Amino acid sequence: MNKEEKVINYYVLCNKLKTVIRTGWKDWNVKKDRLESVAEHIYGTQMLAIAMKSEYEYDIDILKVIYMLAIHELGEIIIGDLTHFQISKEDKHKKELEAVRSVIGDLIDKEEIESIYLEFEDNKTAEAIFAHFCDKLECDLQCKLYDEEGLVDLNKQENNKSFFDKNVQDLFKEYDSWSKMWLKYGQNRYQYDDNFLKVSEYAFKNKIRK
Repeated sequence: MNKEEKVINYYVLCNKLKTVIRTGWKDWNVKKDRLESVAEHIYGTQMLAIAMKSEYEYDIDILKVIYMLAIHELGEIIIGDLTHFQISKEDKHKKELEAVRSVIGDLIDKEEIESIYLEFEDNKTAEAIFAHFCDKLECDLQCKLYDEEGLVDLNKQENNKSFFDKNVQDLFKEYDSWSKMWLKYGQNRYQYDDNFLKVSEYAFKNKIRK
């Protein structure tokens, strides 16, 4: 395969993420004609990263973070968007890594791309931790936007396994809305640093749709 073919092949594979719908929104029966795709989620994480770096002055390589977020969902081209309610963390990591290697194929920079992907997955460097927070908080904020549109009926979740998770049900006993539950679930599960926690709490307490 020549260079031109490899460029086109990689582009066409990644283009598929424009039509892979985020599983969480389907699971929660979000009533919107056009739900967020994985590609749109990637864009959202990158824009959130730029804003967080700007306002809180993190000592990180923001260009590396943007690169990291651009490729962090490559595996979903092949395996789809699997939530932690559907697959164990270990199994997902294994399947995604195989998928990522298949997507990047024989690109000249394949080792660099895989290395940055694995850095994100390992979640140990400052850039990876920051990127992970962006990945999780973006999802929380999208939930808030959908909730402000009134797109989720909590009385129609019979087939939603996430709804019956004990942690979710415990949060619903304390909070009266889908997005409040989701935001608090994120705060409890992902251990945001103080800055990400402040943004999450702002979204919890205020309307954010402009």
